[in-house]
Amino acid sequence: MELKPGYKQTEVGVIPDDWLLTTIGATCDFENGDRSGNYPPPGSFVHSGVPFINAGHLADGRIDISEMDFISPDRYHKLGGGKVRPRDLLFCLRGSLGKYGLVNDDFGLGAIASSLVIIRPRRPTLDLGFLASYLGSSLCRRMIARWAGGAAQPNLGAQDLSRFLLALPPTTSEQRSIATALSDVDALIGALDQLIAKKRDLKQAAMQQLLTGHTRLPGFTGEWEMKKVSDIAEVGRGRVISHREINSSLAPNYPVYSSQTFNNGVMGFLDTFNFDGEYVTWTTDGVNAGKVFYRNGKFNCTNVCGTLKILNHCSRFVALSLDRVTPKYVSKNLANPKLMNGVMKQIEVFLPCSVDEQIAISTVLSDMDAEIEALEARRDKTAILKQGMMQELLTGKTRLI
Repeated sequence: MELKPGYKQTEVGVIPDDWLLTTIGATCDFENGDRSGNYPPPGSFVHSGVPFINAGHLADGRIDISEMDFISPDRYHKLGGGKVRPRDLLFCLRGSLGKYGLVNDDFGLGAIASSLVIIRPRRPTLDLGFLASYLGSSLCRRMIARWAGGAAQPNLGAQDLSRFLLALPPTTSEQRSIATALSDVDALIGALDQLIAKKRDLKQAAMQQLLTGHTRLPGFTGEWEMKKVSDIAEVGRGRVISHREINSSLAPNYPVYSSQTFNNGVMGFLDTFNFDGEYVTWTTDGVNAGKVFYRNGKFNCTNVCGTLKILNHCSRFVALSLDRVTPKYVSKNLANPKLMNGVMKQIEVFLPCSVDEQIAISTVLSDMDAEIEALEARRDKTAILKQGMMQELLTGKTRLI
């Protein structure tokens, strides 16, 4: 393929002629944590003191202090290395390979665990924000895959990290423009995450009020009553469905719900269905035992799912109400937690006598779910957009100045 004028082919792909293909080691210094006898042993953490940062504290390019470990000032001063400074970049070499975080100017004292390394740019021609953007890029992930090896638990050393290839714009102003553009998208993603969290909290508060009758919707004043599941539903169960059956389906249009909660519990699709209409399902076995779902349409369930065909009540309302109370009925004294049909039949739920009120409450909460899902979709779309921007900007395919 013919190169566009002003670009050159390199080991990392096509980049502008005036960009430099270099390595992190040529532009940065590294500092490992102290791995001597001064390293904090298990049980030496204190309730407050100097932050001791490990891979679990690195999140989305920042340091999360909400679950921070601490060491005493005396133990900190005994450490011979791995002490962070403002504007350091921390990078995970083992375990959660590639996680990174920036030490803010106001972070104060801190030290790193042996699974991390400190990266300090030593050249004034390298912008810190640009380097941070690189650490979150697909190019950095390619370098990790190249140098981490094929062990069961891949790991890197600082020497491996020093070999990572880096395509560097010629001026810090261009580097900074790239970093700023990506940071702006990060800020939008962060704002959406905060809004989603706020909406979820509002929904939880609304559920607490509406599903207990503490707050009534306008126009409803009737009584509520306790009902056993066996009095308001036909209780059933799914069937054994193998991956082989799923893979052999010729026209797989109907979802198969399993015990998992990921992807709304969808395990796959079949060309036939066992259930049609509104149902409530729940997980009978495993770590998700007791989790309740509202289902509607043509579908299938595996044998680790119980089914409820709700009679003369709002299925969505029953699902919401049940999901709040089922956890306390799960049998956890066995290796495999369970909530079987016999127990489910005896569970009581608190319901408005008016089905119209059940429907009204369900609609309010369903609308809140739809708003959250729309925000999550926007957040995911923005994250995909950021990945595309990184590919364009960090290779110089699109120039900002």
